[in-house]
Amino acid sequence: MAGASEGNGWIKKLVGGGAVVLAATVAPKVLGHDAVPVWLHALALGLGGLAVVFGSCEAMIKSVEGIGARLGLNPFVAGTMGGLASNVPELVMLGFVLAAAPRVGFIVTCLTLHIGALALGVYSGFLPKDEAGHSRLPDPLVKINTDLFAAAAGVFLGLGLVMIMLRAFGAGDHGGEGLGVADLTIIGAALLLVQVISTVELVRRFSGKGAEGAEGEKEKTDGPPAEAPPSWGSIAGFGVVGLIASVVGGHAVGDFADVLVEGLAARGYAEMVGALLLAVFASAGAFAMIVTSHSKKMFDVALAAAAGQVSQVPFVVLPVAMILLAILAVTGVVPTAASGAVLPIDLETTSVVVLAFPPMLMLWKAIQDDGQVNRVETAAMVCVFGIVVYLLAVHG
Repeated sequence: MAGASEGNGWIKKLVGGGAVVLAATVAPKVLGHDAVPVWLHALALGLGGLAVVFGSCEAMIKSVEGIGARLGLNPFVAGTMGGLASNVPELVMLGFVLAAAPRVGFIVTCLTLHIGALALGVYSGFLPKDEAGHSRLPDPLVKINTDLFAAAAGVFLGLGLVMIMLRAFGAGDHGGEGLGVADLTIIGAALLLVQVISTVELVRRFSGKGAEGAEGEKEKTDGPPAEAPPSWGSIAGFGVVGLIASVVGGHAVGDFADVLVEGLAARGYAEMVGALLLAVFASAGAFAMIVTSHSKKMFDVALAAAAGQVSQVPFVVLPVAMILLAILAVTGVVPTAASGAVLPIDLETTSVVVLAFPPMLMLWKAIQDDGQVNRVETAAMVCVFGIVVYLLAVHG
């Protein structure tokens, strides 16, 4: 198993980062809030939380490798499973934001898609290339994720247009003010169903003997004898440690981001700038998975994390956020408008939805046409995704 003999650096990150987070949490209570400068407290939470997140991702990678070895999973499939787990710190952080500020939480959720698309575009430039300058992409990405990109493009365009029409004509049960509990629940459930079906198809078609795109089978038989796969107990242990640590690290990074955003707001920066920063820190788990996997030359796992950060936002993170928002409204945790609207329809909430259409459409076209990415496509993706993020930050 590729990371089994690579030392215990991940343990040092977990222990060291955890100690910093614990110290930053306890110090204000012991010494008094005035004794610890706000910037120092936030910095300790941020650095310690990131160290814990990186350590948790290495633990999850070990779990993913073990599952892949025991079940014969395609590396990209195994990486996708790890990518699903890396959403945990993002969901934890977004849960707190949604409870405190529902509208901002929705905006941040959608912005993680834009940040993820930009990250995937940038990472495509680091993939190994052939003599012609092309990077061949794994079959699961070409045959499954492109379908998700196309579906997400349709969802965002359709939802965005409906929001514009409801607002413009004051139509719907809530007079065009926003989306209600039923709207959020139905849309969220439908999106989650797509993810469930795609995950089942991914495992069915691209894992085990005889799977599509199982290019590595011949290499396995020609190489040296493979190591004995790890036990299910050790696989579960790595997974549990990774998940728990990701929650701790994600919460710490979220607290750091909150302080940073409040500081920017106090200095007069636009709301969207703070939301973009929250989106960046909410994606810390996925970014850590990408960097850690790439450094180990596990390119399929890194690419799965990068692609998953895009495809899983519309079909995992966003629907969970919508359903959670509906639950919070029903239980009275978040307020609703007199019309019953929970999520307001305004410039910011509409723009983050409508402007998610171009990145999804471009990703679908760039990957689906030949199953490869080249330097021109990388440059085009970074340009388009970067412009969208810039426009949201400056004019959103």
